[in-house]
Amino acid sequence: MKTITVFTPTYNRAYCLHKCYESLIRQSNQDFVWLIIDDGSTDDTKELVESWITENKIDIQYHYQKNLGMHGGHNAAYRLINTTLNICIDSDDCIGENAIENILRTWEPIKNNPEFAGIVGLDADETGKIIGTKIPEHIKETTLYDLYNVHGVKGDKKLVYRTEIVKKYPPYPIFEEESFVPLGYLYQLIDQDYKLLPINEVFCIVEYMADGSSMNILKQYRRHPRGFAFSRKSRMKMAKNFKDQFKNAIHYVSSSMFIKNSAFLKESPKKIITILAIPFGILLNLYIRYKTKEGI
Repeated sequence: MKTITVFTPTYNRAYCLHKCYESLIRQSNQDFVWLIIDDGSTDDTKELVESWITENKIDIQYHYQKNLGMHGGHNAAYRLINTTLNICIDSDDCIGENAIENILRTWEPIKNNPEFAGIVGLDADETGKIIGTKIPEHIKETTLYDLYNVHGVKGDKKLVYRTEIVKKYPPYPIFEEESFVPLGYLYQLIDQDYKLLPINEVFCIVEYMADGSSMNILKQYRRHPRGFAFSRKSRMKMAKNFKDQFKNAIHYVSSSMFIKNSAFLKESPKKIITILAIPFGILLNLYIRYKTKEGI
């Protein structure tokens, strides 16, 4: 049994998936399995992965499912993974140099500590520049929420989770005719019960593709309002200050307008704050409609 699963949800990314594969081959520690969740691809992803399995350079598992979106890919991965740890490396990204070795070395001192859900490390671009900011060295334990909202860290970070902990929480909901629910929903649930060990090591080399969700966030807001409304309700409930609650209430109002949910106020976990957010939510909704009118 390998110690960690690197899982990669992918949809029609055969043209770039090889970069992730090659970065895994180069790892100094091969104590991992690569789980590819093919989320309904119609290109030659299956044939490409089968050729890599035949090469037998690394341990690969392949799972095909109908298209459910990134969160549906994560649901499948968490259902299938049976290693101690897991990390997601997206289909347009690469795993960092010696990342597996660094993760397992970092994990060793805390592996028997039930307070830790896992590790949080860094993302960097292809030139080696850290995405956002590094983690202050004095922080020895944190939650993902506190990392951003208390310690002021900026930019995407990479999470390594203990699999048995992830499996305790409900899967991301699947909404008909939508294929996106923000992944932070699960991370915030885990934050309520566990801590993360922070480390300034690069776990992932990212490339923000033109067809990736990061580069199309306004279109995502409009195309997947139920998923975003669900996420914003959860964030409002677990936010630790008024500013965070209010920001999420604004987005909740906007998403509720897209789905014409007249019961949005009744369903809100923070009704007074949601009332205050209504004018700003209307403005945000109009802004999203204006900015995406040619792309929807």
